[in-house]
Amino acid sequence: MSEGPLAKSRSRVLIIEDHTLFAESLEVALSLEGYDVRRLPLPDEGGSLATLRSTALRTNPRIVLLDLDLGRFGDGAALIAPLSRAGANVVVVTSSVDRARWGGCVRSGARKVLSKSGPLQDTLATVRRLHQGLPVMSAEELEGLLSAWGADAVENQDKRRRLETLTPRERQVLAQLMDGHTVREIATTSVVSEATVRTQVKSILAKLEVSSQLAAVGLAHKAGWQSHGPGPRMDMPHMRHARTDPRS
Repeated sequence: MSEGPLAKSRSRVLIIEDHTLFAESLEVALSLEGYDVRRLPLPDEGGSLATLRSTALRTNPRIVLLDLDLGRFGDGAALIAPLSRAGANVVVVTSSVDRARWGGCVRSGARKVLSKSGPLQDTLATVRRLHQGLPVMSAEELEGLLSAWGADAVENQDKRRRLETLTPRERQVLAQLMDGHTVREIATTSVVSEATVRTQVKSILAKLEVSSQLAAVGLAHKAGWQSHGPGPRMDMPHMRHARTDPRS
């Protein structure tokens, strides 16, 4: 016997998504199926990921459709564990194609990860199965995602090991490259010659086993690295949006 709208209304679905049109599409489709659907407000100003977490938990959702890239609020993956611990069934709906990232979501407690490029019916079917208490992911899919996460974790551990070989000064230079500063800008603010900075960059590339500044920056970002050498990171607001010049 199928369940009517009244039964489904008891299954509150919360949408946490910063793309308005996509969120509205989900809301309309689920509402037509009889679910009690709510969208978590993402204010243009103020608030934080912690605020979103508190607000989401207060709604006491049974199912949460969560985007990973929440604009200025950062990585939505940080919401998976607290929502799962509170008893919500978290379904990640993302534009990311990084299987290791998907595996990290599952490891944090997500019941399913879906691609935004997939059919809307896939999301609706997942919500239906969760509402009915049915499994939404096979053992093979779970194992594959966790394996991807594990392999990525090992790779990142090796990246961090290489990053730890940098001297304090090299860490500062790499941090400035990550902020988008050129060799010339780093030399000027550090009151050293460009040749000195180029020598430091050359050493960084050798230790990280990469061939370009862009590759070094990408490696550091991928490993989630932040400079922890002595002294504060350089803050030059007028240069903050400058791009790293691979020829510098």
